[in-house]
Amino acid sequence: MELYSGHINKLIDELAALPGIGNKSAQRLAFYIIGMSDARVKQLAGSILRAKENVHCCKICQNLTDTEICPICSDAKRDKTTIMVVENPRDLAAYEKTGRYEGLYHVLHGAISPMLGIGPDDIRLKELMARLSSEDIREVILATNSSLEGETTAMYISKLIKPTGIRVTRIASGVPVGGDLEYIDEVTLLRALEGRTEL
Repeated sequence: MELYSGHINKLIDELAALPGIGNKSAQRLAFYIIGMSDARVKQLAGSILRAKENVHCCKICQNLTDTEICPICSDAKRDKTTIMVVENPRDLAAYEKTGRYEGLYHVLHGAISPMLGIGPDDIRLKELMARLSSEDIREVILATNSSLEGETTAMYISKLIKPTGIRVTRIASGVPVGGDLEYIDEVTLLRALEGRTEL
């Protein structure tokens, strides 16, 4: 027997389908939304729609932005000779929280995973290689996750870049194997960045 009517159940199901939201959290959110004023619900729904319609990838680094070039790429104070390669925008945000990395980024939007059918052409590698041939880059820091997919991706990128003469480094250990960067504290991320090694 269902406890709630169809519209409530549908809202709970939609919220529970979001990553990191279990059924109990979905129920809590659903009831909170139902209790909100009409104006507030419209504002929330409008924000979701506007984000979906206007957010796209930065034409330089592939980070998510609602402008042509993201704030990091357009910041004149950033070190334009260093690029940190990360798997997704959440990893970029994790490194930005340390406040110590001053270079640029490149977001792959995934990692190579033959088991899942994700190859080099399915992530933003072409865009990275185009940047390396057109910009004066001296170092590429590979900051993919310490998972099998992340390591595979790092090794693949390293083999692509080595012939260009650009220095390729990998973030140091300190980031646990199998751990996602977005959940790791700033001190651990900073140690991993400072202890990076040549590949």
